[in-house]
Amino acid sequence: MLKRILGAALMAASLGTASMAADAKPTDPQIAHIAYTAGQIDVTAAEQALKKSKNADVIEFAKTMERDHKAVNEQALALVKKLKVTPEDNNISQSLSTQASKELTTLGALDGAAFDKAYVENEVAYHQSVNEALSTVLIPSAQNEELKSLLETGLTLFKQHQMHAEHLASTMK
Repeated sequence: MLKRILGAALMAASLGTASMAADAKPTDPQIAHIAYTAGQIDVTAAEQALKKSKNADVIEFAKTMERDHKAVNEQALALVKKLKVTPEDNNISQSLSTQASKELTTLGALDGAAFDKAYVENEVAYHQSVNEALSTVLIPSAQNEELKSLLETGLTLFKQHQMHAEHLASTMK
């Protein structure tokens, strides 16, 4: 668990550091890419959990993550299309993808209760990190009001995900 919390802290720090490294806030096209990437990472993690887990509570949680993150990403894609904005890959989204790939590999080596516990703990840490980034970097940096509104709606939903993950984690042995 400490590794996951440390990973989340590093991810949150990379979000802040990457944007500060350029001494500029991320642009709306970069924010759109970061938000989409973060959502897709959770969809991929949920898909892995649905394949590996036999725990009914973990499966239900993973289904919720997959459904909700796909829905938010579909809204984000519709918005960027409407605004005629091309999401822009950047250091933050690349860092998120790299970290997620490593975590998926780690989780992929686990089975049974060990997988379930690690997946849920990772979801807690991941949502803490993403929610922090949304609150402190992405939402304040967004210039377009529709993008800002979508991010705020996502934050509300993702805070619920974090609470759900924390509750589930508290029940795991």
